[in-house]
Formats: sequence, C-alpha cells, structure tokens
Amino acid sequence: MNGNDRISDIDHDNQSAGIYNAKSVGEIRSALVELHSKEASVTSRLDALIHAQKDLQRELSRLDLFRANVTTQASRARAVSNGMLSDAAANSKSISNSVRKLDLEQDRVKATLTVVEQVGELKACVLGVSGSMGAAQDWETAASYLSRASKIPSAVINGEFAARIVPTAEVPDAPAVTLEHASESLCSLFLREFDKAVKDNDGARITRFFKLFPLINRSDVGLDVYGRYVCQGVAARARTNLNAGTGGNQSKDGFFYANALTKLFEHIAQIIEGHGGLVERHYGAGKMTRVTQRLQVEADLQGGIILDTWADERRIDRQLTDIKAYAFTFLVQSFIPAQRGSMGTPRAGSPAPGRSSEDESVDMKQVDATLNEMTSMLSKWSLYTRFIAEKCHDPAASEDATIPPFLVSSSLMKKVQDKLLTPFNTMTTFFLRRSVEKAFQLDEQPPDLSLNPHKPLNSNPPHVTSAIEDIMYIVNKVLQQSLVTSQKQVVFGVIPTLGRVLGSDFIGMQQRKMRDESYPKAAMQGHLPPESTIISFLVLINNLDVAKDYIDQIVHVRLEPAPGSPHRTLDELFPEPGEAAAVMATLTSFRTTFSEKTNELISDGVNVVFHNVMKPRLRPILTDAFRDTDYQLTREQLRELAQSLDADADSEGFSDEVRLRFQLGWDALTKPIGRLMTERTFDQLLTIVVTYLSKMVEKRLWTYQERVNDVGAARLEHDINEIIKVVVTGQKYSFREAFVRCSQICMIMNMDEEEWEELQISGGEVADKLKPEERVRARNMVIN
Repeated sequence: MNGNDRISDIDHDNQSAGIYNAKSVGEIRSALVELHSKEASVTSRLDALIHAQKDLQRELSRLDLFRANVTTQASRARAVSNGMLSDAAANSKSISNSVRKLDLEQDRVKATLTVVEQVGELKACVLGVSGSMGAAQDWETAASYLSRASKIPSAVINGEFAARIVPTAEVPDAPAVTLEHASESLCSLFLREFDKAVKDNDGARITRFFKLFPLINRSDVGLDVYGRYVCQGVAARARTNLNAGTGGNQSKDGFFYANALTKLFEHIAQIIEGHGGLVERHYGAGKMTRVTQRLQVEADLQGGIILDTWADERRIDRQLTDIKAYAFTFLVQSFIPAQRGSMGTPRAGSPAPGRSSEDESVDMKQVDATLNEMTSMLSKWSLYTRFIAEKCHDPAASEDATIPPFLVSSSLMKKVQDKLLTPFNTMTTFFLRRSVEKAFQLDEQPPDLSLNPHKPLNSNPPHVTSAIEDIMYIVNKVLQQSLVTSQKQVVFGVIPTLGRVLGSDFIGMQQRKMRDESYPKAAMQGHLPPESTIISFLVLINNLDVAKDYIDQIVHVRLEPAPGSPHRTLDELFPEPGEAAAVMATLTSFRTTFSEKTNELISDGVNVVFHNVMKPRLRPILTDAFRDTDYQLTREQLRELAQSLDADADSEGFSDEVRLRFQLGWDALTKPIGRLMTERTFDQLLTIVVTYLSKMVEKRLWTYQERVNDVGAARLEHDINEIIKVVVTGQKYSFREAFVRCSQICMIMNMDEEEWEELQISGGEVADKLKPEERVRARNMVIN
C-alpha cells in the first residue's frame, strides 16, 4: 500500500469517526480541527519519507557504479583462470601423477631389492646348510642357517626368482625342497643323538640337541622327545620309590604310599621348576605347558599305580564294606526308651551281650591310620594341582590361576576322587560317629562328687564325664584333617556331617540321659531328689557347657589363628577365589548351630534344677530368716528384749539375726551346687533363683501392711539390705537389679513427710520401678 492509499484510509476513518457522526455545527468544527491536525502530521511524515528517498536513490546509484566495476574485474579474473591458471593446474596434475609413478617405481625397486636380498640370504642359507651338513658336520651352524631361512617369507622361498637363482650344481634342488630335506635330516639326526645322550645319561649333550629343535622348525618334536625323556626319569624314580618297601614292612605301615605319592609330585614339580626356564628361553613363552601335559600323562600312570597298590594293600574296599555294614547298636539302643523296671542303657565297660563281635568288625586303629594317609595324600594333591595351575596360567586369559583342562580331565584326578575323596568322607563320618559311640560306652563320671560342702572334691573343675574330652579330641582331629586337605569338597562334606553327628548323637545322648537316667525328681512329694541324681544331672549340664566351649575354641583357632600358631590361615589352605570365605561361613555355621542347640538344652536343664532342687528350698529359707521377727516393737521394747538376752547389750534394734539365718540357708542351698557346676551355668541358675527370690521378698514385704512402725520400718529395710548383700556376695552386683522394687518399697516406708511430698511432686523418678498406686500402698504400710 502507497502513501496516498494510507492517507485515504486515514481520511475515511476520520470522516467516519468525526464528520459522519457529528450531530451539530460544533461537532463538525471540532472534527475539522482534528482533521487539519492529522493532515499536518501526515504531511510531515511524507516530507521525511521523500527526503529519505533521495538519500536512498544516491546510495543505489553508488551501488550500481560499484557493480559495474566488479563485473569488469570478474571478467578479467575469468580470463586469467581460463588462461594462465588452467595451464598451471594441468601442469600440477601432471607433476602429481609423475610423483606417484615415481613413488610406485621406488617402492617396486625397494621390494625388488628386498626380494633380491632375501633370495641372497636364502642362497647363503641353502649353501650354508649344505656345507655344514657335509664334511664339517657342524650341526649348530646348520641349524642356525635353517633358523635364518625360516625368517624368509615362504612366497620368496617358493618363488620363481629363487628357483632360478638359488640352485647350484652342488645343490640343484629347489630351495624349499633343500631346506625341508635338510630339516628332516637334521631332525632325525638330532633325535638319534638325543636318544643316545639319554642312554648315556649325558646331560650336556641332552641340552645341546634339545636346544637345536626350535632352530630347524621342529619345536613340537623337541618338546615331545624332551617330555618323553623327563617322563622316563619320573617313571624310573617312581618305580624305585614304590619298590623301596618291597620285602619289608615299610609298605604296610606308616605313610609309605603317601610318601611315594608325595615324592612323585615333588619330582614333577622340580622338573617343571628347574627346566621351565630352559624350555621357554629356547622354545618361547608358555611352551613348558606342553611338557607339563606330557608329564601329567606319566603322573596319571605312576600316581594311579601308587593309589591302586595302596588301596589293595590297605583293603580299602573291604573297610568301606565293613563300615557301611556297621549298625551302631549301642547308639541305637541308647535312644530306645528303657522298659519299665529296667535300669537304662548298659554303661561304660559293660557292652550288651553279643555286641563284642560288632565292635571288632571294624578296626578303628586301621581306619584312623587310613584317614591319616588319605589326609597326607589329599594335602599333597592340593599343593600339586595349585602348582600346576600357576605354572600353566596364562595371564592374558584371566587374572586368577585355574586348574588347566588337561588336569581336570586326567585319569589321576578321577582316581583321586574315587580312591581318596569319596572314601575319605565315608570313613570320616564313620570314624567320628564310632568314636562318639565308643566314648559313651567307656564314659565315666568324675569320682567322689558330693553335695556336702565339707567333703573335699578329688577332681578338678570343670566336673564332666570322660566322654567329653574324648569326643572333643576326635572333633578337633577330624576338623583338622579335613582342613589340611585343602579340598573344599572334603570340608563341605565333613563339617556339616560333624554338626549332624554332634547334634543327633552327642547332644541327643545328653538329652536322653538328662530325661531318662538323671532327671532330678523326688521319690516322695516334699522331699528333695536323691543326691546322686542331682550330681549326675549337674554333670550333664557341665558336659554341654564345656563341649560348647571346646567347639568355640576349636573353630576360633581356625578362623583366627594367633601368631606362631601351628594352624595355617584359611587363605593359605584355600587360595582359590571365594573358597576361604565359603569355608569360613561353613565353620561359623557349624559353631553357631552347635551353640544354639547346647544353649537350648542347658537352659532347659538349668530350669529343671531350679524347679526341682532350688525352688522348693527357697521359701523355707526365707521363712526361717524372718522367724519370730516383730517389726511393731518400740525402741524401748527392743532395748529391753536385748538386755534380757544380754545384760550388757545396748541394741538399737539393728541385729544381724535375719541375715545370719538367711545366709546359713542360702549358703547351704547354693554352695553345694555352685562348686559342682561350671561358672557360666551356675550364674545362669543363680539369675533364675535370684529373680524368684526377689519376688518372694517383695511378696513378704507386702504382707507387713500395717504391721510395721517407724522403728520396724528401719529394721525391715536393714534386714532386706542385708539379704541383698548376702545374695550379691562374690562380685555378682548385677543381681541387685532384681531387688530394686524391694529396695524402693523399703525406701518409701522410711521417708519423712518432706521427702514423700517431694517424691509426689517429682512424679516418682526416685521410685521409678513402682506404680503410683504401689508407692501409695508402700507409704501406708507403716503404722503412725
């Protein structure tokens, strides 16, 4: 839209807004004034636009002039480009192509020179091999020439240029044929010389020819022949070791076969350790693995012979058959409820009639000796497998050394599984259970135990039966044997079995004895159980407590062996990733499970002692302590009473009569029991007794409602405190907590009015164990 159009629109708008809407002359004049004002404004704006248009026309003229100049320069530039620069570009392209051709020719010349040099080297090698193998018979030089020739590319050796240049009248064959024939000839020669050196036992010549095989590109042959050579030594040494016991008793006793297997592993390890450097220096890194594989084949043969001979001579299959047929009659019969009128299971030294034949069906000494041999063999096998794994480990493949596949699939590995691992677990389970059974068969009570505190004890604490130390000795032995094998399969099989046997046979036997043979039950109501029964029951509780301590110590020294301890750490015994942690978890679970089972049975036993032995005697002791005690006497009456008993007495009423009577009964109750029980179980028993006693004392306190005067309240508090002192004697201050309510009742009884009012205001913080109504009741006990 141009300026005139916009002015028309403005005028039209003004007319519409002003003139056309005017209704009077005044409105018309006002509209006209407004129109004149707007007209002036529009005229001013149009003048400004016209002035700016002049400047714009001037700038456009200057741009047209500049465009004309630029067009001229562009024409000239195109002329230069089409003329001079196009020729230069063509020349540049031509030069670049020439340079590329020159570089290509130069590369071809270099390649040709390289081939010429290689062919020259090839010819020198062929002639050198031929000359060295001739009259000179310089095998090292010949081998070195073949080694040099092996570095030449096969394309050069088999190329037409080499086929024309290399052959001579003396060596007319193609170079590849000549080298192959020379390599085969030298390989045969080296094999003959190597075998001759082995036959002559000439170590220097063996090493000399062994080093030459890689030079003639026959590394595999050299490694195989070397492996055969070292295996001959292994076989000869193994036969010598195995035959050393022939004709004597050495092969039947001790650790002969275990030592033979150990020597086999040690000999192989010495070969790998001592010869590995030589092999890898001349054959390359990792090449000893091939020799190790060959050695493992010999180890499978010789180790299998040792294990088979050992199994036959030790009659392992026969032992396993006898073990599996053993019925554990004593243990089975012990868990059968005794018939009414019988005296229970026959005790130690008196096996049931007809059972001696079963006891003798398995020779425990032979089983023990066999397990010792198996432990030694498995321990050495573990060391051997770890050694092989480390030597054959490829760091590039994985960070952790794992057992190589050739060892996992070896026949010796299977034979160890069949002849050692499986029988070991079976025999260990039997040995443990039969040892527990035999320990109970021969079990004896500690001699001359008595509840009479004046009668000396002839045995030292803890007072347990003989079976405890026998069984725990076997547990320690079995656990140690299992761990030193360094076989996780053994540990994960034996330790859970150990827990099951102890839980079912040992703890089960203790439980049955506590329930059926030694349960402290009075023959008549109102009487105490027989002394012998109480003693037997206490000893059984001690058995459980001491056994728990033994197991805790046995496991602890394995989990955290102290410096200088003969026990190796689990990380040393089980270095494979994650194995030590798994074994630790298994040991911890074994200890925890056993502890939980024994604690449960100990708790039950302690409660039986409390209810059947201690509780019936507590009430008479407390009643006797407060016998004829009157807490309503005045101070004068107390003084008169004291003087009637003793003319020189000046009593204030705080006599020790109650304490003395209580202490006499308390000592008679606790000391006979305390000197027989272990400290931990006796503390557990005392905790129950004191808790019950505190409730009895509190109940007695409430019975003095309105039967106590001011003086009597002080005397009563004194007597209660004296009883508490008797109970906590022996540094057992924790027992005071049981009597807090009793002490607070006495405290409130003896408060003056100001203290009582302050207690009421404070909300009872001082007597926090008592409810508000109980505090009021205690306050009202005293007669004013």
